[in-house]
Amino acid sequence: REMEKLERALGGVKNMGGLPDALFVIDVDHEAIAIKEAKNLGIPVIGIVDTNSNPDNVDYVIPGNDDAIRAVTLYASAMADAILAGKEYAQSQANAQAKVEEAKEAPEA
Repeated sequence: REMEKLERALGGVKNMGGLPDALFVIDVDHEAIAIKEAKNLGIPVIGIVDTNSNPDNVDYVIPGNDDAIRAVTLYASAMADAILAGKEYAQSQANAQAKVEEAKEAPEA
């Protein structure tokens, strides 16, 4: 039963290829341990900070309600969309850079 509990809590971490580029936290008070670990590893923390929370350990503060399910859904969706857009932009930049490098290496005709 304990193994099942650990698998539920930490199962997603074992499939990560390395450290994350950032940590997104909805409730900074509830996830204080994760924030502390991220700070120790030099991982930037993005957090939804409610009026009853301390923003000191959060690198990028997003003021907002961390209790309402509709608000949490909005924050999570917006963050997921931003991550996907950022990955798409990075890929397009890499493709453009590869084309520039390819053009430089191509022999003049």
